[in-house]
Amino acid sequence: MVGIIAAGAYVPRLRLQRQAIADAHAWFAPGLKGLAKGERAIASWDEDAITMSVEAARDCLTGVDRARVARVVLASTSHPNADRQNAGIAKEALNLADEVAAMDVGGSQRAATSALLDALYAARGGAGDVLCLAAEKRPAQPASELELTTGDAAAAFLVGEGAVAAEFLGGHSISIDFVDHFRASDSAFDYNWEARWVREEGYAKIAPKAVNGALAKTGLSAADVDRFLMGAPMKGVNEAVAKASGIAPEKVADPLQAQLGDAGTAAPLVLLAHALETAKAGEILVVAGFGQGCDVLVFRATGEPAVRGLGVLGWLARRKSDANYVKYLTLAGHLNVERGMRAEFDQKTALTALNRSRKAVMALVGGRCTRTGTIQFPRSPISVAQNDRAQNTQEDYPLAERRARIVTYTADSLTYSPDPPCWYGAIEFEEGGRMTVEFVDVEAGYVEVGAPMRMMFRIKAQDERRGFTKYFWKAVPDYLAGENAKLAAE
Repeated sequence: MVGIIAAGAYVPRLRLQRQAIADAHAWFAPGLKGLAKGERAIASWDEDAITMSVEAARDCLTGVDRARVARVVLASTSHPNADRQNAGIAKEALNLADEVAAMDVGGSQRAATSALLDALYAARGGAGDVLCLAAEKRPAQPASELELTTGDAAAAFLVGEGAVAAEFLGGHSISIDFVDHFRASDSAFDYNWEARWVREEGYAKIAPKAVNGALAKTGLSAADVDRFLMGAPMKGVNEAVAKASGIAPEKVADPLQAQLGDAGTAAPLVLLAHALETAKAGEILVVAGFGQGCDVLVFRATGEPAVRGLGVLGWLARRKSDANYVKYLTLAGHLNVERGMRAEFDQKTALTALNRSRKAVMALVGGRCTRTGTIQFPRSPISVAQNDRAQNTQEDYPLAERRARIVTYTADSLTYSPDPPCWYGAIEFEEGGRMTVEFVDVEAGYVEVGAPMRMMFRIKAQDERRGFTKYFWKAVPDYLAGENAKLAAE
């Protein structure tokens, strides 16, 4: 049986209130008030499609042996690198074997469904388990409708043969150069065409044909469908496509527009991960991805758990409301504020040193002394054990999945940070080992000695002169741990 073995997701903590966006542009574009309800998820300055996909992958691989992953595919239309493999960076952060293949997929809003289809077909052919990732951090022109409707998020699926949570029944694709929007390689923002034309000539005519084609291939009827998942951001489109396909309107899944926004390429996979959190054995799920055509995938839930981590529900619960539109513009790079002289230092990366230390930097792999059991970061030829300076006795000891607690902390308002103050301090991992690290996604009332933390893969700094992104791991408050769960809703 081929299908989805495990699923995961990631949604950034900050949720920008759409009303704040509409209010800021009321003098110029008063018509935006019609889109001012709800909130959209926004990635922080140190998050991009890669970091979000890594977090979704970690969520997906909770309790899964990572050695079974044979290939990593990352789908996005907002890959941060044009000529540095984005999926390869995710593979390094996940501490996967060098023999694991990696591939980037992009160029269309249905890139994620196309990648998932390809992964399932490959698994059916015996290619091994594929980790299929989709993430989106789409830049939106200020005062555009897209600025209110989009949302940043990621999803991840491990697909292969064996005991699956959702059996792949089949799929169908239609490819048409229907240009509802476009972005040239040297453009910062999408150019969008008229919405009614997109709705009536695009979604209404292309998507139902693809859905009916998928149902015909799998021998199912529209009446057999229990959930229809499509992330169209325009109101009523999902229901219209379902109706045109013969699917009852009540079978259409909530596109999460009010809580998250349109996650672009990642949207269909985010909705699928969300559906698998509650899907019962035997339920038929139909997933559609639209963009210069349409992909449709059909699954049957088996009753096996797909989501073992936080899942979409868990990350949505971790929200923090934000109405500071100027802050959003700054962190998104739309507003070039005066950063001061402390920001004027060269961020050049020694690529030779990065290569030598890639396990420590990219995967947070420390060392464990095989003689004393002492854990340390970084790994070194000499152990830090107090009573035994053993030499050449250390083995790799991954720390990224270990929980930690704060030992010391500082909120520094003098050093430069895109989102001041800069929080950092010493943490101690639960099995041992300490390191000094930056804290992100923090609230002043939470940070205290002993507070639980988890590690996240983030952007460390940007070498703006050369266009190189430096990644490393940062400590994030574990807001959903025990007594701190209440902070997730604040």
